[in-house]
Amino acid sequence: MGEKYTIARFAKDNEHFEVLVKPEKALQYRMGKTLAITEVLATETIFSDANKGTKVSEEALRKAFETTDPLKVAETILKKGTIQLTTEQRRKMIEDKRKQIIAFISRQCIDPRTNLPHPPLRVEQAMEQIHYSIDSFKPVEGQAKEVIKLLRSILPLKIEQVSVGVHIPAECAARAYGTVKGFGTIKREEWRGDGSWYGVIEMSAGLYGPFLEKIGEITKGRAEAKMLS
Repeated sequence: MGEKYTIARFAKDNEHFEVLVKPEKALQYRMGKTLAITEVLATETIFSDANKGTKVSEEALRKAFETTDPLKVAETILKKGTIQLTTEQRRKMIEDKRKQIIAFISRQCIDPRTNLPHPPLRVEQAMEQIHYSIDSFKPVEGQAKEVIKLLRSILPLKIEQVSVGVHIPAECAARAYGTVKGFGTIKREEWRGDGSWYGVIEMSAGLYGPFLEKIGEITKGRAEAKMLS
């Protein structure tokens, strides 16, 4: 087949349905990008075996999809079926997902010996020892939690939530509010008479340091934040 076109497959009631698609467009479509189905397809033919050029009968299409419209059938195949990725696509997607997993662990976990987050490089080096097989389509959080379990035998890890009290002066409050929300869950908040904002945010312990750095940058050091007992 080569990598100019690839195959999207879908099976239903022991019948196989395939379409030839453009690799990058198909992946973008599957990941949620708005594209016309005609931009994705290499041909509007529905096959039972694209490699052999065997077409599906209209009767089989009607039975499985309640339509013989190839564009509607192709939409279902792309949304619900599987896409044969190119070698480069697989490599890039796995590498991107690996970086996301490393970042998640570095943000969410701390070293119980120091109560500080593990740097991403340390997490990456530890992951190389466990030989975890990354799934490019599975969500980051679920895979990260599986990795954390495996890493604990070689790297001290602890997932801990902390409560942080933050006071932001009036001149920075509106600008900083969105950033504060992005770091965790606001458990309590109040806009004070002078226009300043105070809140209690629950966040992963590993985010506390980056939070202080970011909030200090936005407010030019005028915000006050401390971990609450």
